[in-house]
Amino acid sequence: MSKLFSLRVFAGAVGAAVGFAWIVVSVAPAQPPPLEQAPEPSPPPGQTYRGAAQCASCHFQQFMMWKKTRHPAAFSDMPAKYQSSPECLKCHVTGYGAKGGYAAGTSPDVLRELLGVTCEACHGPGSEHEKIAKQFINVKKLSPEQEKAAPDSIYKIQPNNVCVRCHVTPQGHQEHPKYEKQ
Repeated sequence: MSKLFSLRVFAGAVGAAVGFAWIVVSVAPAQPPPLEQAPEPSPPPGQTYRGAAQCASCHFQQFMMWKKTRHPAAFSDMPAKYQSSPECLKCHVTGYGAKGGYAAGTSPDVLRELLGVTCEACHGPGSEHEKIAKQFINVKKLSPEQEKAAPDSIYKIQPNNVCVRCHVTPQGHQEHPKYEKQ
């Protein structure tokens, strides 16, 4: 009889817990649906690459965080014999193959601001962004239109998730190819 009593107490406790959980779930407010964000506006066409040093003049904290990553040295860490390889350059310099971007065979001194994976590798060319933002350097209180103008002149992240181009394949994370060190 005591075994039967224990079983009934246990079953009652389980039933009470399930009932309590059902009440909590049915009474708790539902999470609001996620807000739909408007698509990011496209920056003005015809921009040119400016280089990370130009970005740093306004975005110094972000620049210093970027400097701590391996992206700035993506080109310089590559052995010299690979520094003209299109297969390597597409991931190790900024704007490779894009108008105004890094061009194979160009002296690294000429395009030194595009060596490595710079700000513009993720955000796209920034000449118009720079031009628009400079107008507001001495403005103490920006109007809503001014607040919107600079961010709308460059991508937060370029479309088609630029990180995927170098870091991910359909099978998963891409391992860097093996190569002979110098």
